[in-house]
Amino acid sequence: MKKYQLGEFEEIVLLTVGVLYDEAYGVAIKDEIERRAQRKVSVGALQSALRRMEKKGYLESREGEPNALRGGKPKRFFTISFYGKQALQNVKDIRKELWEAIPDVALDVQQR
Repeated sequence: MKKYQLGEFEEIVLLTVGVLYDEAYGVAIKDEIERRAQRKVSVGALQSALRRMEKKGYLESREGEPNALRGGKPKRFFTISFYGKQALQNVKDIRKELWEAIPDVALDVQQR
């Protein structure tokens, strides 16, 4: 299913949007990824990924209310679209199939 392929960072962003649900906006997404994945995320990389995935149809966005603390600028909230859900399901299915195909001996952690 080539049309549903995701990069690793895109997958993490989509999953994080799902985790945050109604509160998925730039800074919250960045903070949640950094907290859960314990990796730094640049604002530029995140914004590029969000725009790219919205263009691909994996995300939808809406503007929140203008906020005086943000100079009157509203937050942009993201939700996973139908195609984004399909892409995540595809990745989940592939990973599950691969994990189930690994022989037990391949993951045996005992020293040989």
